[in-house]
Amino acid sequence: MRKLRDIITIGFALFAMFFGAGNLLLPPFIGIQVGNHIWITILAFGLTGILLPFLGILSVTNSGYDFNDLGHRINKNLAAILGAVIMICIGPLIALPRTAATTFEVGVLPSFPNSNPIWTSILFFAITWLFSIVPSKVVDLVGNILTPFLLIVLVMLIVVGITSPVAAPQEGLLLTSESFTLGFIEGYQTLDVLASVIFAGIIISATKAKGYERIAEKNKVVIASGALAAACLFFIYGGLIYLGATAGVEGTDMSRSALLIHISNNILGKYGTLAIAISIALACLTTAIALTTAVGTFFSKLTNGRLGYKLLVTVSCLLSGVLSVTGVDNIIQFAYPPLAFVYPIVITLVLYIVIFGRFVKTKLPYIMALMASTIIAALNVMKIVGILHADILIWFNHIPFFAYELGWVVPSFVFFVIGLCVNNYRKNIQSVR
Repeated sequence: MRKLRDIITIGFALFAMFFGAGNLLLPPFIGIQVGNHIWITILAFGLTGILLPFLGILSVTNSGYDFNDLGHRINKNLAAILGAVIMICIGPLIALPRTAATTFEVGVLPSFPNSNPIWTSILFFAITWLFSIVPSKVVDLVGNILTPFLLIVLVMLIVVGITSPVAAPQEGLLLTSESFTLGFIEGYQTLDVLASVIFAGIIISATKAKGYERIAEKNKVVIASGALAAACLFFIYGGLIYLGATAGVEGTDMSRSALLIHISNNILGKYGTLAIAISIALACLTTAIALTTAVGTFFSKLTNGRLGYKLLVTVSCLLSGVLSVTGVDNIIQFAYPPLAFVYPIVITLVLYIVIFGRFVKTKLPYIMALMASTIIAALNVMKIVGILHADILIWFNHIPFFAYELGWVVPSFVFFVIGLCVNNYRKNIQSVR
């Protein structure tokens, strides 16, 4: 019974860590585009928005106790460099400011149109700081207090919307194949894989703190908690996509935040704005707490304690608060190129460790795969910022899936195989000698 209670607490905490502002805004907007292609889109979104982050947790669990153990399986310097880049991206530079900015624009501004984002940011990060300053309590506070409120509001919105839909799903703007592609790519853009390899350390530490010291027992609790979080995410994502498809909105002129408010008002009436404000605030706050804790823990360990955890948490909150007042759109516009670079690299690391980690112990194949992903990711960023000549871009579009920002898939596998062949060749040479 105690084990089940711990799994529920940790699973709810993990769900809340993943379920941030973008996760709430993306699915309804997908729904209005796919119309009656709901289920195929939910499946596609689940593959990249749920399965990949779960594999990220699994890759760290199979490698040790945190992201450093995962990185060390490839190269001793990789964990420090890649981990720092990830933490800067999902921490005070991009994701943390976005949580406060979204809380203001969707959760506060509709009800208080004359409010100032500075005061919202101060209050938001003051609460984040209070919850994050004692890291050992983060999982229990988030899992036992904040997440149940978040789930209640979202489940109420989805259940009422499903039982009493505003409109029937209309013919989608996209074909079935295009709906699948949209769901797949949008799930890819949630960026939860980046967070998963960092959050895994928090979840594993919480599991150990609850007395699960043996590796087999620890892994069972972490995997079961991850499965619970994945199930919650699947229900919420699927429900929100359905609400978008049945919102009675034609076209994509409406912004994501306006669409969410429109849906909540239609389903819950005058209480809709309040309900969605609470949902946004809780979703953003739980994610901000998890990210702030992760930033403080990671850089404190990276500097061997020379920079204290509490100092790092404080600086992270202050910097995020300053950047958050620039607004969601500006943050997203600024964030896209760096995230488009680091995301394929992390996905390659996660997938290849999960799929091949038990069978391929040598490092060269993984290094080769990561090199290929890095090169393709750099080319993709050059395409995004517009510094690739049109003639060159046409040539690169011949790389499978490059046009869909998935060009790293085939080259990384080819380079992985080349690495395996080189290893086998070396072994054969050594055996002959």
